[in-house]
Amino acid sequence: MYTLAKIAFRNLNRQKKRSFLLGGAIAFGIFIVTLINGFAGAFQANVAGNMAQLFAGHVFVEGSEKTAKGKAIDIIRDDAPVMAAFAAAGISTEYVAKRSYANATLVFEGKKATQNIYGADLEGERFLKDRLLFKEGSWENLRDERALVLSEGVAKKLKVEVGDRLLVQLKTVTGQNNVGEFVLAGISQDMGLFSSMLAYAHRAYVNELLDIGPDEYQMLGALVDDLTKAELRAKALQPALAARAPVFELPPAATRAEKAAAAKLAKEAKAARKKADESKAAGAATAEADDDAADDAEEAAAAAKSANGSPMQSRYQKLYKLAKKETWEGTKYRVFTINDLLSQIEDLVKVLNIASVYILAVLFVIIMVGITNTFRMIMYERIKEIGTMRAVGMQRPAVRNLFLLEAGFLAVAGTLAGWALSAIAMAIISIFDFGTSTVFALLLKNGHLSFAVQAPHAIGGFLLVLVLTLLAAALPARKASRLEPAAALRTSM
Repeated sequence: MYTLAKIAFRNLNRQKKRSFLLGGAIAFGIFIVTLINGFAGAFQANVAGNMAQLFAGHVFVEGSEKTAKGKAIDIIRDDAPVMAAFAAAGISTEYVAKRSYANATLVFEGKKATQNIYGADLEGERFLKDRLLFKEGSWENLRDERALVLSEGVAKKLKVEVGDRLLVQLKTVTGQNNVGEFVLAGISQDMGLFSSMLAYAHRAYVNELLDIGPDEYQMLGALVDDLTKAELRAKALQPALAARAPVFELPPAATRAEKAAAAKLAKEAKAARKKADESKAAGAATAEADDDAADDAEEAAAAAKSANGSPMQSRYQKLYKLAKKETWEGTKYRVFTINDLLSQIEDLVKVLNIASVYILAVLFVIIMVGITNTFRMIMYERIKEIGTMRAVGMQRPAVRNLFLLEAGFLAVAGTLAGWALSAIAMAIISIFDFGTSTVFALLLKNGHLSFAVQAPHAIGGFLLVLVLTLLAAALPARKASRLEPAAALRTSM
């Protein structure tokens, strides 16, 4: 095998230009796919990291109560069981943020803007002080109990300046309309499309507008030492909190059979409704009965769909909906992570990874045609050489393996070159600072594009390339191995 490998290397080296073109085509495919995988690998981590900064946490707990009228409201009045659960789960509370939040309308001189306002401990949250950068204003301005920090984009939209007073319209936790007044204390660095997430006020005043107590809040967020450990921490926290208070739990994910049954019910409901409409249009005696049957079928289909949950909803949205369906006494808690808020991003990453595999496959179907034709031409060029090797004792399998080794070396060299080129490209792209005020700010890491190539995807891509390259060379290699020595030596080519 060592001798065959030396001959294969020699053959590739004899035709440098041809080898370079074939290897370059392979390298290009690997280059494109590695860039996509690298971006997808960092995409979720960057979004999760930036969102964790916005919400000041990786692991979260929300409380929910039922009013006398059966309406669910978000509130944590006594966090003793929550803090005890954190201690039992071994989660540090060094970086804990207690937040209230309101979806409000800000009004200034006839201009309006919808804004998510987070009530925070503006003086005590060390993490917020480290992260919040002022374009205008300062921390000293936040001493006003009605102080508000807006992002640059929203401030420009409202045309407000530091010191201006803004009217705020919102609903209390029980759904009553309320109004208040904020004083713009600072304008923070913009986050583009996500600027509406960057508005902060004193929690005590936000609580007053929400009609809850000054020491109460709605969400507790805790930063963990490593974002990748957020899920493990949440899994430890869930049973620890469940031992001390009621906790919402999602039902197991629907099985394939349950999804198929739901799809069948939806199809039957559609057919039943069509039949009912036709009966009604024709004035048939069964029109009323058909309409009732269609209603029953639609109700059954809707129930099955609700039980399975919508694939477009994040895990947090599914968890939040449980509060509308269930009944309980006292406060019931939701435990979730930043990834639960962003599970749709996780689905997008999966789509990107799958797309990269399809792109690689399509590219190599095209490249395979070139490799097959090239190796067929190589075979005809080397007919006399093959005849000579066969005449001196080289067996058919060795001839076949020689061609396959050349193809394998091309695949390996092309893959390594593709990885090297992608590493250089990623390093160069990562140098550019796009800033944190672009519409893509949430996808960036400190204003820079970042990449994280996942080893399983890289190895999988290499194996796919190797297999496809060997398949492309297999037919010419087989033909070469079947050449008769005498006939090959007599050829005039």
